[in-house]
Amino acid sequence: MHRTNRRLLAWDRPRQQAALYWLILLLPLPLAIYALGLGRYAIPPQDVVRALYDYLVTSREAAFEPDVVYNVVTRIRLPRIAAALLIGGNLAVTGTAFQGIFRNPLVDSNILGVTSGAGFGAALMLLLTGNPLHVQVAAFGFGLLAVLTAYTISRLYASAPLLVLTLVGILVGSFFGSLTSLLKYIADPLDTLPAITYWLLGSLADVTRGDVPLLAVLSLAGMLFLWAVRWRLNVLSLGDSEALALGLNPTRLKLLIIVFSTLMTAVAVSVSGVIGWVGLVIPHAARTLVGPDHRRLIPATIMLGASFLLAIDTLARTLWSSEPPLGVFTGIVGVPLLLVILRVNKTGWR
Repeated sequence: MHRTNRRLLAWDRPRQQAALYWLILLLPLPLAIYALGLGRYAIPPQDVVRALYDYLVTSREAAFEPDVVYNVVTRIRLPRIAAALLIGGNLAVTGTAFQGIFRNPLVDSNILGVTSGAGFGAALMLLLTGNPLHVQVAAFGFGLLAVLTAYTISRLYASAPLLVLTLVGILVGSFFGSLTSLLKYIADPLDTLPAITYWLLGSLADVTRGDVPLLAVLSLAGMLFLWAVRWRLNVLSLGDSEALALGLNPTRLKLLIIVFSTLMTAVAVSVSGVIGWVGLVIPHAARTLVGPDHRRLIPATIMLGASFLLAIDTLARTLWSSEPPLGVFTGIVGVPLLLVILRVNKTGWR
């Protein structure tokens, strides 16, 4: 009897895993519809769907100018929720890519200093001009500059290039973090300093329609690239010698992955500010749920990261009248979640 039960459980396990995998992939859609209806002005799900249909299918926006539901859904909440989905998936999948190529479960999308560089660029523009466009452009530019600096310096050392790149990335990130602290020290404590501090903690409160197109283009392009090299990431996670034996050029492939991941992280940080823990916690959660195979891990990480950040942002904007920064929430939720994952996943990282 017990042997028969074990056989039935073993036969059902692939079906359970497939059902869980597809549940993760489809999870962002109902969450987004539900989140579009939440807020000080509550909207039923059927009205949300109607507004989205009118916006995406009929394209009759001008005819619905007096429609409060339509305007709240499409003009106020939709850009923010789209940004939350893109940034969550963005940060999560870049964390997965970096953990794969560096073969280290402790790295995330900031391993090469892109977030610290973007934070410095944003703080500099907040100190000099305060113009939101200047802040985004400087954050994006300095994020790329930080990674380029780390890569250029690492090329000066011939031995253990990947280890050197990791160490130099940490050093460059610390350097830009110190520069940001210096800017905070000289900033006006009544005006500029609170703006810098709030930006560095991350928020989607100021996202507009104009922020979404570039974020969507770079994020989706990077996600498609990482999906295209999914089996190569499996090989890279085994080591460079195995990759060379299978005919891959690991150095060139890692460089391409770093370039795309850096662009994705830089554009995400330029829109939302610094949001931590997503790129570290979500890859571990997805790996625990669907396994280490990047062919399943990358889609699951994208959707799980999108769902996670959307849920955190929805809580942040609905639970309190004054909206707390997202970086605070992701840390509060992320640390216990990672401890639970480490407790559940007793088989190790791989």
